[in-house]
Amino acid sequence: MSAPRYGAEPSKVTRTIILVVVAIVFVTPLAVLAQFALRVGQPNAKGVQAYGFQHFGDIFNPANALTYEPLFQGITNSLVICAITILIVLVLLLPTMILVELKFPHLRRILEFVCIIPITIPSIVLVVGFIPVYSIVAQVFGSSPWTLAFAIGVIVLPYAYRPIAANLAGVDVVTLSEASRSLGAHWGNVLWSVIIPNLRRGILSSVFITVAVVLGEYTIASFLSQNTFQTALALIQQTDPYVSAIFAVFALLLAFAILLIIGRASSFGRGTSRRKARKS
Repeated sequence: MSAPRYGAEPSKVTRTIILVVVAIVFVTPLAVLAQFALRVGQPNAKGVQAYGFQHFGDIFNPANALTYEPLFQGITNSLVICAITILIVLVLLLPTMILVELKFPHLRRILEFVCIIPITIPSIVLVVGFIPVYSIVAQVFGSSPWTLAFAIGVIVLPYAYRPIAANLAGVDVVTLSEASRSLGAHWGNVLWSVIIPNLRRGILSSVFITVAVVLGEYTIASFLSQNTFQTALALIQQTDPYVSAIFAVFALLLAFAILLIIGRASSFGRGTSRRKARKS
């Protein structure tokens, strides 16, 4: 029995046009940045510009270690913030969503409102509210960059919530948990062996989107005077715009790779569901 289809699928021509438009929108700034990063010197008298990989070599030149040290330190800080923010999502948000779905479904709308509301507030307004809070955070934990994870975790909430919520809506976790419990499984086994595997696609999407949001966050780090990837890029831009362009290209490629991974994860989930539907 084939799976039911809802709505009309776009034609091959429509899909091709959409793909070409999206590719042009994405590739154009990437190509311009790459072309700028490959420039060597000034155009000659005939207006011909020389290109090469000299600026790529400058990044790893020991003589420039002090110049680019803030940039590499900012990347390290952002990766640490990514890890802590992901931990916040997996340890706090995910269990809360599962608990609400299983035991307190009447609180689903309230949880959704709490998680979505940060996206409706401008980042600059949130930063103004974070400043007095972080004066206390600095006294307790110090002023290390990793403490930004507490604030960025709030910014990430809407983006991390949606993929997991969409996955939860497509999986009857109540029936799965009750069936597992009736077979003698305790809640730990139900969570790790039944619920989490069925939410794998939503969790992966949430994690990758969290990484993208954290690596692109500038406002909070700038106003709280912390060195992260984006603030370091802004600093390097003033002294070496070529290296700043190189890392901007890498950041865009990373964002593109994250989108591809999320798309593949979603396609894998849909393909699995279709195969199961055909077998039934």
